[in-house]
Amino acid sequence: METYIVKVNGKTYEVEVEKQGEQAVQSIEPVKNSSPSKMASGQEVTCGTSGKIWKVVQTEGAQVKKGGTIMILEAMKMEIPIVSPFDGTIETILAAEGDSVEAGQPVAVVACEGKLATA
Repeated sequence: METYIVKVNGKTYEVEVEKQGEQAVQSIEPVKNSSPSKMASGQEVTCGTSGKIWKVVQTEGAQVKKGGTIMILEAMKMEIPIVSPFDGTIETILAAEGDSVEAGQPVAVVACEGKLATA
């Protein structure tokens, strides 16, 4: 049995996968976040439309300005920037390059600098 960690719609799971000839999967359980500082305390940034993540521009921990590009979505052969709604720090990137995303799906979490976040 091999163990893998997978992320589905922003939620992380620990999955045991059987090798051929072994018994079926014994358990699938959510992984508890081991780092409280990684818990989303900022505001989620969502996609405006469905598409595929073409490029992730920023990394976790990066400072971003209001309107700054976090990642680029490809939809209907157009490149659409997904931008920060305010000045802040990227807490979590929830989508990777090549991921298919739906309209309204969270793709990043941004913590506001100095005051309560309002987008």
